[in-house]
This record gives sequence, structure tokens and C-alpha cells, in this order.
Amino acid sequence: MAQIFPFRGARYDATLAGAARDVAAPPYDIIDAAGQKALYDRNPHNVIRLELGMDQPGDGPTNNRYTRAGATLAQWMQSGALKRDPQPTIYYHTIEYVPPGADPKGPRKTLRGFIATFKLEEFGTGAIYPHENTRAAAKTDRLNLMEACRANFSPIWSLYSDPQDTILSALAQAAKSIAPSVEFRDDVGFEQRLWAISDPAVTQKVVAAMASKPIFIADGHHRYETALNYQKLRRQQAGQTGTVQGLQPYDSVLMLLTPIEDPGLTVLPTHRVTTTPLPSFDQVKALFADTFDLQEYPFTSQTQAAVRAQFIDAMRTQGRTTPMFGLALKGRAAYLTLALKAAHRPPDSASPRTKLDVSLLQQLVVAKLCPTQQEQEAILYTKDDHEALDWAANGTGTGALLLNATKVSEVKDVATAGERMPHKSTYFFPKPLTGLVMNVMEG
Repeated sequence: MAQIFPFRGARYDATLAGAARDVAAPPYDIIDAAGQKALYDRNPHNVIRLELGMDQPGDGPTNNRYTRAGATLAQWMQSGALKRDPQPTIYYHTIEYVPPGADPKGPRKTLRGFIATFKLEEFGTGAIYPHENTRAAAKTDRLNLMEACRANFSPIWSLYSDPQDTILSALAQAAKSIAPSVEFRDDVGFEQRLWAISDPAVTQKVVAAMASKPIFIADGHHRYETALNYQKLRRQQAGQTGTVQGLQPYDSVLMLLTPIEDPGLTVLPTHRVTTTPLPSFDQVKALFADTFDLQEYPFTSQTQAAVRAQFIDAMRTQGRTTPMFGLALKGRAAYLTLALKAAHRPPDSASPRTKLDVSLLQQLVVAKLCPTQQEQEAILYTKDDHEALDWAANGTGTGALLLNATKVSEVKDVATAGERMPHKSTYFFPKPLTGLVMNVMEG
């Protein structure tokens, strides 16, 4: 079902480009303008110049951030700042980190996966499953970049099932006999490591083991759909010049693959913070009393921290067995938990999407508090419990709606059923960095 390939990844030569820590970057879609400039200033070879170039005055069709990225890539490949590995390779990758909200001195988790190229398949073939809808503007931007550079700079992050951990065990065993190609602590304190595994006995074992597995996109839906669009474009161009035989470089895409069962995989909730006027606290309680069992957590300035911890703990604990939400309103010194009453819970026969907490929150809470599309489009999002509650308290928003994280198994169920999740349903963590290894297409 899934066809993956070892590939000759393009990687930085530290002696020419600088240390890996200084040339890598977070995923483009979580970089703001200040972060973009900081990465530009950090190192002249930082991958930001390829992945998210700056617009300049006078930009036009023949000179813009996409064409500059293409020219920069060609220059770096020519100078040797970026070099292709000599043999087809699979890259074993680990990220050791502290989950958001956890004690920084507490136990660290380690996300494990491997980077390879994946043969592009249309959705609906049973080989690869999306779980989110995409937006056209983001795909246009990424297609312009692919056309100019003919490369993938950041991996799409996908999941597969391997309960026995046979694939990563084989790669980890092979990695024991070689030094990591990349090893550094990144800006947020995560330990990044990458091993280049080119032993054909190991890589072919991974290829064979993956062949029977369906793939579920965790992060990178826009880039996957863009790769499909780029493939169609190149095939159309090839059709004008003659018949192309066999698989081409544009028939695959760069991918980080992680087992669904990996204990290092974290899914964070995406909380909603309203910015438009809401009913009063008492009116809100009256609005939801028939549908939810409500529990109020009043606090004073002296007890707020302790009560907040109690409130969040109740949400997390009771939310394991019951759809459970948290609410805070600007100007009200109380938190409120909303536990969905049994009579209002979806039946077991309901679709996987209908049963999601995020779907229930949208249907039963958000739609009542923010009934118009304009009000819903004004909602802010954050993965941080305390940031959501602080935004409501300090007036950045009018109310905070907290929910529990979507389970990885629920993502799989929704995708397998051919459904798509509501907007901002999942935040897989930690996000893989851009620039550790790239797929610069040959030919």
C-alpha cells in the first residue's frame, strides 16, 4: 500500500554552511515576521531563504521570493554548502523534548521516526489518508515554491501502525554503529538527532515492511496536496515533449514517518478563544444547563492558581470517559466545566467525526455562543491551557473554551472513514524542523 524509497538527501556541509542549529528552521507555517527576520539574520545559509523567503519592493513574475529561492538553492548546491548523499539513504530521526505544560525538570519524551520519500498516491486509494481540509491560498504559495525549486525542504509528517516496532527497531540498531549526522539542542531546548542509514540490507527491510501499511497524514496536508498538483503539472509538461517512462522524481514527496504507537508522539488540544461579545456568566449557565452537567470553580486573586490547576485537572480526568469542556469568561472570577449529559452524547453508531470532542464543542457550544460566521472567524486558537485562560482574563478575548486533545486513534478512525475533521482539531507535537535533510529532485 505504502511505497517508500531511500533517497539521496541533500544536507548541509557544516564546514561551508555553518552548524546545523544555525541553518535549520521551524515549519514555515508557525513562523511569524519577527521569527523570519531572526532566522535570516542568524546565518546566510539558513533554510528560511529557501522555505519562506522575504518579499522585496519591485517583485514581479520574473523576480520574487520563489525565483530567489530557486537561484539560492542552485548556488548552494553548486558551492557545496548543500550536498547530496552519495547513496540512497533512510534517515532515522529522534526529537527528545519536554511536552508543553509539563515540568521542565520532569521526564522527557522522545519522538522517533524516519525520513524517506513516499510515492505519491491520490486520496481514496487506500494508501494514504488525510484528516483535515485544506485552503487554496496556502497550496498556491507552496506550488509556486515547488515550481521554482523542484525540491521539498520540509517533510510531511505521517503516521503508520507498527505495534511490534519492527521498523524503528531495525533503524535504531543500525544507528548504534554510526555517529549521528546531526546532533544539537534547538532554540526551545529539544535534542535533535539524525542518522543517515544507507546499508541496503537495512533500508530494503524498511521498504518491504512499509509496503503493506496505510499512511495517515498528521501534519502537512497542504504540502501533500501541493505535491499532487505539482506531479500533474509536470506530467502535463512531459506530455508535450514526449512520453516519460517509469517513476520520476516528482512522483514522490519527502516524508517523516512515525508509528502511531510511538510513546513519544503527543497530540495537543487546540483551544478556542472568542473575541466577540458573549452572554453573561449566569446566562451562559442557563444556556447550557439542559445539555451539560455544570461545575463552577470560583476563585480569588490568592486562590486563582490553585483553583485553575484543580479546574484543568478535572477537565483532563473526567474527560477520559465523558466529553468535557472548560469555559472562562472575561471579568468573571470563576471557571466552569461542562460535562455532556448521557442523553445528548452521540450513539455508538454515529460517525467517528460526529463523536469527536471538537465536533461536539463546535455544534453544542461554539455555535450557540458565536452563531454567525463572522463571530466564528474572529475566534483565536492556542494549544496552551494557560494562554487561553489568560487571554480571557486580560481582555485579549471575551471567553476561553478549553477541550481535551483528540486521540491518535480517533484521527485514524476519522481518516479511515473518509471523513475530515473540523478546523483546528489536532496539533501534533513536536513539529519536525526544516532543513535537516531535503529532497532536491534530480532530473
